[in-house]
Amino acid sequence: MRTTTLVLCLVLSASSLAAQDFAVKRLDASPRHHEWVNVPVAKGRTVRSFVAYPERADASLAVVVIHENRGLTDWVRLFTDELAAAGYLAIAPDLLSGFDAEHHDTSGFADSDAARKAIYELDPDRVTADLLAVQKYVAAVPSANGKTVVVGFCWGGSQAFRFATRAPGLAATLVFYGTAPDDAASLAAISAPVYGFYGEMDDRIGATIPGTTEWMKAAGKTYEPVTYAGAGHAFMRRGEEPDAPPELGKARDDAWARLQGILAGIK
Repeated sequence: MRTTTLVLCLVLSASSLAAQDFAVKRLDASPRHHEWVNVPVAKGRTVRSFVAYPERADASLAVVVIHENRGLTDWVRLFTDELAAAGYLAIAPDLLSGFDAEHHDTSGFADSDAARKAIYELDPDRVTADLLAVQKYVAAVPSANGKTVVVGFCWGGSQAFRFATRAPGLAATLVFYGTAPDDAASLAAISAPVYGFYGEMDDRIGATIPGTTEWMKAAGKTYEPVTYAGAGHAFMRRGEEPDAPPELGKARDDAWARLQGILAGIK
């Protein structure tokens, strides 16, 4: 059931990395502070991560952003900046960091197809270890309030759901068109509420929602899925593209408003 995420992401993530010029322009115009950090993991490994800081006087909630199956793209960095604009400290790790001797991070791959292929070669436990290190790092940033949330898209949405079964102290998990872990029993370890964001036209992922709802209910966990009318897979990214059809733009805006409401409710 969970292999559907891999298939959908491969089929529907058709835009090239170079097609995100709109994201680069908006990032260049952002007044917020951005920086790259190398988060230590273990045995000398580090995870290259993009950080966007909010403009506020008090400490803020920290959000870990897990990218799609094409690696850390310009759109993911733009989304991270948008979270900072909303008042949150946001960090997006490049989970292709240290992939091999020739590919040190996403930028080292020739194109999005090569990055996608590499993503599915990653060891899930290594991904989780990297995310745990990033969560620990961002929670300790002086301007953070110590609370963390994870948000993921497509492959990253599935990783966010899996991360929720392993991560201590998460305040919430936001899964965008991703699936739950294959092992329903692992859901018992989830401590934070899980909020799902899905597209009406994304039938393969949508078909997994009833089963996930049943599993989460059986485990006594909070799972609140919402399906957005007229939206297909990857509607958060596609809805921001300059030529986005109205239904995708609306789905993106509605989901963004819901996301902000969820984050604002975390005390």
